[in-house]
This record gives sequence, structure tokens and C-alpha cells, in this order.
Amino acid sequence: MKREKNWVNYYLQSTSGIVGAVLVLIMITLSLISAFGLAPHDPLEQNPMDALQGPNGTYWFGTDQFGRDIFSRSIDGMRRSLSVALLSVGLATLFGVTLGVVGGYLGRWIDNIVVRTSDVIFAFPAILLALAIVNSLGNSWIDTSVAIAIVYTPIFIRVARGPVLSVKEMDYIKSARVLGYSSPRILGRHIMPNVFAPIVVQVALSLSWAILTESGLSFLGLGTQPPDASLGLMVSEAQALAAFAWWSLAFPSIFITIVVIGLNLVGDGLRDALDPARRSTS
Repeated sequence: MKREKNWVNYYLQSTSGIVGAVLVLIMITLSLISAFGLAPHDPLEQNPMDALQGPNGTYWFGTDQFGRDIFSRSIDGMRRSLSVALLSVGLATLFGVTLGVVGGYLGRWIDNIVVRTSDVIFAFPAILLALAIVNSLGNSWIDTSVAIAIVYTPIFIRVARGPVLSVKEMDYIKSARVLGYSSPRILGRHIMPNVFAPIVVQVALSLSWAILTESGLSFLGLGTQPPDASLGLMVSEAQALAAFAWWSLAFPSIFITIVVIGLNLVGDGLRDALDPARRSTS
């Protein structure tokens, strides 16, 4: 009898998924190089005599107006962006899925509170709400992560709540209740597996949005503060230099583009691999 393939096998058949995974792994590897202090230069070290040098054998991506190595600063900024994205999306997933599943399963006033609260947050444009929260909390990377998590939590509430509302009305869930199974057991064994697929896809997509949001906040001066490296801050500082030092703007922008495209491709691959309807047509 032919053995049925699991979702990992389907993912490995996805060209977009493979390309996305490779791009993300490259960015993670570069971030780890910075985290372990293996970058070619200190990202904060200023060398005024080497200011605004183009890409060369010593400075692979050139230098900025202070003589700092753009490659070292770019990989350090990527490390910071990924850290903020992982923490913020992790918090949003934890609280959003918990509230969405509990509210959708229990219903009544609990569900009303969860839905109304998420609707209020959704009423504000995401970047403006993040700006307001960061301005209130502070400019550390943890404050930025918390702000992004608050903005994205309602997304996970909706993604988790929708499948729960449909699954809890199915006959096998009703039978489990009649047999006296506890709510935690029903949620853990019967409902959560149905929520897993859309949540995983949403995590991949939210990571890309979180990196864009962090970059946007840093670009506006409310994220990472100088002299620390941040891709968004580097793009902001390079605007005035772009006409005669294109590398100072191009390479940080390319890093942001690569990781965002990579995460979106990973999300597409996961969606195809975890969706039974799409798998049946492959």
C-alpha cells in the first residue's frame, strides 16, 4: 500500500517554499555571524579616514559617512530585526491563539469581549498604533517587540477563532462533550490540530510584516537608536548620501527585501503543504 506523504514532503516539492527557506536561512546565518562576534568589522567602530568608500576587498559593502563597515552593520541590523520579529510574533501568537481558541470555544460574553477588543485594535492603522505604543513605552528593542505584538495579536485571534467556531459544532466534538471529556482535553486533542495549519502560515507571514514594521519604526526614529545598527535606521541615514554613495542605501534595502520575500515564499510553501485541497491537486 502506498504510504501517504506528510506535509513536510509536500513542502519540499514546493519551489517557492524551497527558495524562501534558502533565503531565510542565509539571513539567519548572517545574523548568527554577527551574534557570535564573527563579523569582519565592529559594526559600531568609526574610521573617519575610510568614510564613504565604495565596496572593496576590505569593506565588502563599502562604508558610511562615519567610516563604519556597512556589511557588518547590515548583518547586525538583520540580527536585531529578526530578534524583534521573533519575539513580537511569538507573543502575538501566544496571546492571540489562546484568546481566539478560548473565546471561540466558550462563546457568550467571553467571546464578545475578545472580539470587541480585537475590533478596537483593528480600527487603528497598524503602523500608527505601533508608533503610539513605542512612543509611550520607549525605544528599546523589547519595547518595539511589545508594540508590534499588540498590533498583530488581533490577527491571530481571528485566524484561530474561525476554525474553532466551525469545528466545535461537528458531531465528534459534540460526542466528546456527551462522553464527559473535559474542555482542555477537547481543545488539545480535537480542536487545536485543526487550528495548527492556518496559524503556522500566519506566523511566517507575520514575521515578514514584523520586520517591515520594525524597519519602518527605526526609519522614523522610534525604533533602534544610534549608534546601534538597524536596517531601517541605515536606510534613513543613507537617504542624503544616495546620490554619491549608492551602496549605503542599496545594501540595507536589499537585506530587508530578501528576508521579507523569503518569509513570504515560506508562507506560500507552508500554505500549499498544509492545505489538503491544494495537496490533492498536486
